[in-house]
Amino acid sequence: MDRFDSRSPLVLDTRALNRRPGTMQEIQRTVTLPDDLGTAVIAIPAGSPAELEVRLESVVEGVLVTGSVSGRAAGACVRCLDPVDLPVTGTFQELFAYADRAAHHHEVGAPTDEDEVHELVGDLIDLEPVLRDAVVPTLPFKPVCRDDCPGLCSQCGIHLADDPDHHHEVIDPRWSSLHALLQDDPQEKRN
Repeated sequence: MDRFDSRSPLVLDTRALNRRPGTMQEIQRTVTLPDDLGTAVIAIPAGSPAELEVRLESVVEGVLVTGSVSGRAAGACVRCLDPVDLPVTGTFQELFAYADRAAHHHEVGAPTDEDEVHELVGDLIDLEPVLRDAVVPTLPFKPVCRDDCPGLCSQCGIHLADDPDHHHEVIDPRWSSLHALLQDDPQEKRN
């Protein structure tokens, strides 16, 4: 397994716990996210600040990490494409197993794909995948700037919020032949 960059704000050092079950450490910090945390539609942008509250507890198997992350997600409204800025909070609880304990668990029973085992690398924990798993499900699948956003006109693209009475007269193609008969000059028909 690769070594983590201990200078990263999302990498936590657990040496203070001394692998003694029952030992606890609480951390509160504002971190700058190195990568987007979200989806292509809406995410907490890279370089944005995020508030991180974490409790590290030493247990027999490893370190139990419990906490929350909060920040501001930015994206675009799926109806009108205006910018969207939403508060986001995610909570998490994960066990980071000591390398020797994780190896023992792999020997006695192979974990399924659903059982993702997080491991400490040395005494370091990388929170980025845990934060991603905590934040992404809390983001709206289809973000909107407001609940009653009317969106854009499908014909010309105008913001319908700016002109609520905007419409185009669209003739159903099945009736277009009849409409053409009504549009012909009645004087021509008599001659």
